Amino acid sequence: MWGAPAEPADSYYQIRPECTDVPNTRFKIKPGKTLSVRKWQAAFTQEGFLDMGKTLNRIQRGGIHPTIRGEVWEFLLGCYDPKSTFEEREQIRQRRRSQYASWKQECKQMFPVIGSGGFITAPVITEKGQPILDPLVLQETNLGEDSDFFKELESRGPLDKKVIQWMLTLHQIGLDVNRTDRTLVFYEKKENLSKLWDILALYAWIDDDVGYCQGMSDLCSPMIMLLEDEADAFWCFERLMRRLVRLHMLFCGS
Repeated sequence: MWGAPAEPADSYYQIRPECTDVPNTRFKIKPGKTLSVRKWQAAFTQEGFLDMGKTLNRIQRGGIHPTIRGEVWEFLLGCYDPKSTFEEREQIRQRRRSQYASWKQECKQMFPVIGSGGFITAPVITEKGQPILDPLVLQETNLGEDSDFFKELESRGPLDKKVIQWMLTLHQIGLDVNRTDRTLVFYEKKENLSKLWDILALYAWIDDDVGYCQGMSDLCSPMIMLLEDEADAFWCFERLMRRLVRLHMLFCGS
């Protein structure tokens, strides 16, 4: 949470050890220029208003100290208005976390692997919505041929087109997730791969105009590495996608 200015700015977002193993990083802290924890704290008023001009100027001159990148990115990506207070941002944060949990439960009801700590890399349905009992899927998910999921899928009758399209993308997301930043220790843990898959799967469901495209996993990856809470990482990614969609419309006129 944001807390009062006297509280260390990096007390909420700590850089986890497994996220600091990026080989041969080119980032060098520039004394007096890099946006440090102290300068980040000083950029806020007592109420929580952020001096965005000075913050951007320092970032441009010396970059962002690794320990505060997560919370700084939330402002840079537009998750929070610099003119909002600490209290207002905390209310927004909790509301967004609640919304994310609701969407996740909705997706989990359609496909129980969501939120299970696993993910899939093979299709589970045909383009007509019929279940595929792929041995790889059964092994990855521990669903089993006699699981309630496949029984329910067979008994549902024709699936909604949106549901079919979404479920057809899940294994494509899984294939990309499996290839994302695999040189990092962070992704040696399956639960971190699953977190990335969950976020991308939920985004594909709520924004069916965009859905999922190859490369989105690489855009989302830094979010889950810097932001401990999955919902916070999702909203940073969602704001990033908004900007990319606007740029696409601006330059492509569609």
